[in-house]
Amino acid sequence: MESGISQTINSILLVGSLGGLAAAATVFLLLPSGGESPPGAWLANAFLIAALTSACFALLARKSIFSWPPWGASFAELISDSAKEGIIVVGRQGKVFYANKAYLAMAGSRSLAAVRPVEHLFSRSQEVAGKIYRLTQAARGGAGATEELRLSPPLNREGEAGWYKIKVSPLAGAGKHLCLWSVTDVTGERQQQEATFQERRRAADFLDHAPVGFFSCQGNGEISYINATLRDWLGEDPARARGLKLCDLVPDTSALSEDPSRHAGQVVTREIDVELKRRDGEAIPARLIHSTQFDESGLPGPSRTLVLKRVPVNEPAKAPLAREMSFAPAFETTPMAIAVAGGRGQIIRSNAAFARLMPRAVKPREGGEPTILAAVLDRDHAGLQAAIGTAIHSAAQIPPVDVGLIGEGERSARLFVSAANRDGDAAAIYAVDTTEQRTLQSSLAQSQKMQAIGQLAGGIAHDFNNVLTAIIGYSDLLLANHRPTDPSFRDINQIKQNANRAASLVRQLLAFSRRQTLRPQVLQIGDVLSDLQMLMRRLVGEKVDLELRHGRDLWLVEADVHQFEHVLVNLIVNARDAMPNGGKIILQTRNVPASECGGFNEASLVPAEYVAIAVEDFGHGIPPEIKDKIFEPFFTTKEVGKGTGLGLAMVYGIVKQTGGYVFCTSTAGKGTTFTILLPRYVPGEAATSRAPEATSTPAADLTGRGTILLVEDEEAVRAFASRALTSRGYVVIQASSGSEALRIVEGNCGDIDLVVSDVVMPEMDGPTMLGELRKRGIKAKVIFVSGYAEDAFAKNLPEGEDFGFLPKPFSLKQLIEAVKGKQ
Repeated sequence: MESGISQTINSILLVGSLGGLAAAATVFLLLPSGGESPPGAWLANAFLIAALTSACFALLARKSIFSWPPWGASFAELISDSAKEGIIVVGRQGKVFYANKAYLAMAGSRSLAAVRPVEHLFSRSQEVAGKIYRLTQAARGGAGATEELRLSPPLNREGEAGWYKIKVSPLAGAGKHLCLWSVTDVTGERQQQEATFQERRRAADFLDHAPVGFFSCQGNGEISYINATLRDWLGEDPARARGLKLCDLVPDTSALSEDPSRHAGQVVTREIDVELKRRDGEAIPARLIHSTQFDESGLPGPSRTLVLKRVPVNEPAKAPLAREMSFAPAFETTPMAIAVAGGRGQIIRSNAAFARLMPRAVKPREGGEPTILAAVLDRDHAGLQAAIGTAIHSAAQIPPVDVGLIGEGERSARLFVSAANRDGDAAAIYAVDTTEQRTLQSSLAQSQKMQAIGQLAGGIAHDFNNVLTAIIGYSDLLLANHRPTDPSFRDINQIKQNANRAASLVRQLLAFSRRQTLRPQVLQIGDVLSDLQMLMRRLVGEKVDLELRHGRDLWLVEADVHQFEHVLVNLIVNARDAMPNGGKIILQTRNVPASECGGFNEASLVPAEYVAIAVEDFGHGIPPEIKDKIFEPFFTTKEVGKGTGLGLAMVYGIVKQTGGYVFCTSTAGKGTTFTILLPRYVPGEAATSRAPEATSTPAADLTGRGTILLVEDEEAVRAFASRALTSRGYVVIQASSGSEALRIVEGNCGDIDLVVSDVVMPEMDGPTMLGELRKRGIKAKVIFVSGYAEDAFAKNLPEGEDFGFLPKPFSLKQLIEAVKGKQ
């Protein structure tokens, strides 16, 4: 915004620069040549000429740029005059230094001398005086400000009112001395906004008083808008309607729910028949056209719902329709899945429960016609189509159809099919979800199978223990009569070693059948794992990395520490063998509150507090077809000679006998995780059955005196035990059953010092015999001998009875030590 004064100043500076340049050039030419001139004079004069030359070029360039076009108007003035908004530059005392053409037109002035500043131009209206005052104060303080005001009538034009946007700011480079004002006529924009506002207001008023109800809802269930029609139907006042939730309008919101995973990023619209609840509690039958927006993650977002009031039942002219409409809520809200299907299985109508059970039938993912066959496994198509065809063409009773459902996991349903109407063109399908029932049945069948196998294994173990007791016992008798240098000594010793090996297998069978002896004690699982850490690392070898992840503040458990160590070692060895080329095993512990038990998806798991021990490997995994067999005795996938198939069976039995659970999750090719859940130990609660404390270490002298009543139905075991005790100085009275023992006692005049008896015998078992002996006044101590754990029969003993226990198979030395310890 150059004025004529600035142009004059530029001209004077240009003429002065040219004159100085000419004078410098003259001095340069008059300087003496050679060494007569003062030192530096040539250099100084040359520098002066260069500076004056640059100044001339700069002024010439400035003049050429800002003096186009040739009639002399400045470039800044040209831009300012072309602007639509009014621009004016005012000094501190109110003097106007510049005003563009737009401002002159607004002010109705023809020259700069007659133009009025902004505060005078708008002073005639009292409505805007306050805003003009704020702008003026900002201008005096050297600050910028903006105001928008309404002026009636407008400036220098016709109309009822005009809207103006006024800005003030200090002029750059002039400090607080000059202020730049701009005035923009925004009347057109305001009129357009007003028209839009009025249009929206009319639309909102139309929606508010439409003959149908409408409400919008947020994803969290809060009602963001409800029109006046629906408020009247519900008897709600506008003030209370702002705090309503969806459940206040629709008591049963389950009919509005959708499967989020199927509608990510989509808008889903459905027609639903429900009953709305008035403020006074009365139900209103209504049909909802419900539209929900789902985000990309599948979570439901805002929804919009159109509400149609259904025909009241008491209108006789529309009774059939009223009956149909009154039945609709029951059809939609019933927990049983119901659908009406055509002859090809196409879905004609379905309720909300059916959509939840078989979403693929209602809305196939591939598009096309909704059909129930899209939700059923291919293997069940023929049976279902046959049932639908029978229902359409006849009224015969149709047996239920069990089908598998397509979807995540193994889901199933039982379908009851019948004719839907008298016309015979549709079939009604009633579906019941049987997934949980089948899971429970499968779990029960597996549990019964394991129990039956356990009983069989226990019986086999008992009989084997009798045989092994005789083999080990007679081997001890032979070894006692042979020196180590005898050629037969090594053969006899080999027989005994293999018998002991067989006894170890039998103990594993007893562990599976939960009939072995446990000595539980309160344990801190973290301490047990720390003690086993070195052993486990040696077992896995160098190719496998063993990582321990201890949970914080682990609860206490009650278990047999030695048996629990066997469990961990078996699982670690199996994990190692699953990764022949090396890998990683993760051993993790944590607390499991009762609320988290459902996350294991195990129907047999009773919710309680547990400590979890998980052994995870990343090996070849377990195929699904053999997963249910892995805990069975003698089942193994290892090569012949590399496994007995009793390792996991022993794990299963020990964990179950401890009161815990063991689960296996596996993915073929990715790895396997075994999870053990042991009940949390709480002091004061009933503990698991404990074995009697071990007797004190017997003396070196194993000979003794006294009369022993030996009761054993197995002749070989009885003969061996009798010879062993007799050889140590005892008087042995033999009996083959409990009844025979009672007869011997009644006919024996001498005292009996000790009773050594088997537990399981024909006619009368050991505990029953002991009770009868006590009734006859026999107070001798008792040692029970059995292939089962003592807690299997201790409950049958008289209350407070003290007894010793010797598990089968036993050696000669173990028998003598047990008898000596009871004296």
